[in-house]
Amino acid sequence: MSFSDETLAFWDKVKRETDVEGDFTDAYGVGDSPELKQELLELILEGKKRASTTLVRESMLEGWPEPEVAQYNIVLDGDDEPAAVIRTVSVRRCRFSEVDEEHAYWEGEDERTLDAYIREHTKYYTRIGRRLGFEFTPDMEVILDRYELVYP
Repeated sequence: MSFSDETLAFWDKVKRETDVEGDFTDAYGVGDSPELKQELLELILEGKKRASTTLVRESMLEGWPEPEVAQYNIVLDGDDEPAAVIRTVSVRRCRFSEVDEEHAYWEGEDERTLDAYIREHTKYYTRIGRRLGFEFTPDMEVILDRYELVYP
């Protein structure tokens, strides 16, 4: 995987300014539009968003690495510029229909309820499925990861 010079320079800055050592795994925006990426980044920076959900099928089709505990990732803003570093603290798989209230709360979006989580993620995964050529269903497998903000 190759990363932009800006992303690599950002990572060097993070390592100089913190006790982080080693490498990062990936750099990505959270969301499927510049506006959503910016909105979710702001929730991460505010401390409200500490979890994400990834549809396994989307991840496989896009060729994304599966999250692992203790790995660092760079979060990009709405302009795809590096803005933050997160560290994965837990990872688990389940069916979308099995996501619980706690995970929905730590997703940090809307009212932080399971109902809001299901409503908004169903819309999101329906869009993703149309784009990638599959129909989203609630029995599809998802990866739930929790993370901590490391930088800034």
